[in-house]
Order: sequence, then structure tokens, then C-alpha cells
Amino acid sequence: MDSIAFASSAQAGDVIVTGSHGGTSAGEYAVEFGVSVVVCSDAGIGKNSAGVAGLSAIDTQGIAGVAVGHDSARIGDGTDIWENGTITYVNATAEALGIRVGAALSEQILALVDERTH
Repeated sequence: MDSIAFASSAQAGDVIVTGSHGGTSAGEYAVEFGVSVVVCSDAGIGKNSAGVAGLSAIDTQGIAGVAVGHDSARIGDGTDIWENGTITYVNATAEALGIRVGAALSEQILALVDERTH
């Protein structure tokens, strides 16, 4: 989805890929909706790592937070994040699931989903 604001509690437990930045509000939405994995843009990381601050914060809730590089996929375009995103940030929960910085997002998420379904 292009924005995490389009999600709802219907996505509880799901993996969602969004075009949103990974800032504080994105983390708040992820917690509110109860997703298991949320993917956002790193939005260039920014001052005090603001572009991934929300993804860092949700680690305490056991939610995997992943960001792709703003230079690998368009911010605000969930499809482009999925198709072209290269991972630049993972929180500890995502890292424990085997999601790796530097990898293609779609490959990592498909492997994770395949692992969970088998």
C-alpha cells in the first residue's frame, strides 16, 4: 500500500509493505494495527535517524521493522518499494527473522512468508 495509514486492524498479524517513511507515526500505526512485519522507506534516514525511528521503536513490541533505501524505490509508492526496494535498515526483531540489510526486499519477504507457511 502507498501509505501505512491505509492499513487497519484487518492486517493484524500480516506483513505489510508501504510507501510511507519509517518515522514515529509509522511505528504507531504498526502497533495499533498489530502487524507482524512492516516495511517502509528509510526516507533518507534524516536527522537523528527520524526516517526509521518508528521501526526502531516497534522492536520492543516484537514487530519486525524493515526499511528500504530512498534511492532504490520511490517514497509513497508501495508497489515500487516492493518491486525495487533494497533493504537499508532492519530492527532486531527483523534481523532475528533472517531479514538482511543489502538484500532485495521482495526476495527476503517471500522467503520469510515461505518459511512461515511450510
